[in-house]
Amino acid sequence: MALQVGDQAPDFKLFSSDLKEVALSDYKGRKLVVHFFPLAFTGVCTAQLCTMRDSFGYYQGMNADVVGISVDSPFTLAKFKEEQSYQFPLLSDFNKEASGAFGALYEEFAFNMKGISKRSAFVIDEEGKIIHSEVLEEAGNMPDFDAIKRSIEA
Repeated sequence: MALQVGDQAPDFKLFSSDLKEVALSDYKGRKLVVHFFPLAFTGVCTAQLCTMRDSFGYYQGMNADVVGISVDSPFTLAKFKEEQSYQFPLLSDFNKEASGAFGALYEEFAFNMKGISKRSAFVIDEEGKIIHSEVLEEAGNMPDFDAIKRSIEA
């Protein structure tokens, strides 16, 4: 079951596309927008993260950080980040621990793939509480970016 508003976000430690270990606790004291996405280099995933890239200045101005998480390897994510000029970290959940802990894992996906991150958006407050939760069952849908912004402004 997906984490809900008011739940404590589970800590995680994942490797970034820069091959550095990143933990949720590294962001304590700041709001954090967490975008789970199924796979790098796919159309909707690229659009999801490009929307965040293009609004990055807004999030910085609101003292909020952004991360993207998928089950892709750090090496795949490094190339994806480079090609799309993302300013925020992309984190590899290759072992599916964070996706599972957040309730954001497709058991079955296209082409008989199993254990792919669900397209999801979470906003975590300065104390680690979930203040926005959106887990999409249909991978072709996009998160509600206006709702994400409203939760940051609240």
